[in-house]
Amino acid sequence: MKKVLFVLTSHSDLGNTGEKTGFWIEEFASPYYFLKDNGVEITIASPKGGQPPIDPKSELPDFQTPATKRFNEDQETQVILANTTKLATINPDDYDAIFYPGGHGPLWDLAENKVSIALIESFYNQNKPVGAVCHAPAIFKNTKGTDGEPLVKDKKVTGFSNTEEEAVQLTDVVPFLVEDMLIANGGVYSKRADWSPYAIEDGLLITGQNPASSELVAEKLLERLK
Repeated sequence: MKKVLFVLTSHSDLGNTGEKTGFWIEEFASPYYFLKDNGVEITIASPKGGQPPIDPKSELPDFQTPATKRFNEDQETQVILANTTKLATINPDDYDAIFYPGGHGPLWDLAENKVSIALIESFYNQNKPVGAVCHAPAIFKNTKGTDGEPLVKDKKVTGFSNTEEEAVQLTDVVPFLVEDMLIANGGVYSKRADWSPYAIEDGLLITGQNPASSELVAEKLLERLK
């Protein structure tokens, strides 16, 4: 059985707005159930361990999908989620791939978290896939290849676009824009129309543009594991 590590944010404050953020439920639930239903064993970790913060907006009726509805009725997974493993205790040798769901939280903690950065580099150097969707490609802000260059340099990548960030009116709240950062790090960034499903694979890196792209990333991840 293949084993995939899911890493969720522990960050809950949306900048200085006084509002809350965290991870986006759909971007966790859809890949989680897709992989689980295909026989993958999943471990969930976060920087602080325990219950990771859920972005309250992702619980609004407009953003519900079959996967989020399944999660809302799934007591077993809710208990697992409430008891995530502390990231610092994870051994990358125990897993076949790593996946990061988005939400705005990762822009603050996972982009800068040294344990997470080291994990990503370790997975990549062990020839294991690294997946990230929506805001989660923020994790590539400080990751490096063995040559010391940014991990995304000269690689095809996508992530939450500047126009999507503008649409949710958080351009001036976030610490950086995912699209701008990927381009600044030398990534070959591409996108589709706002909110359209889009995922791209370049070697071991699999990235998705927005919440609608989360299952596409999981599908590509599963293909890599076969």
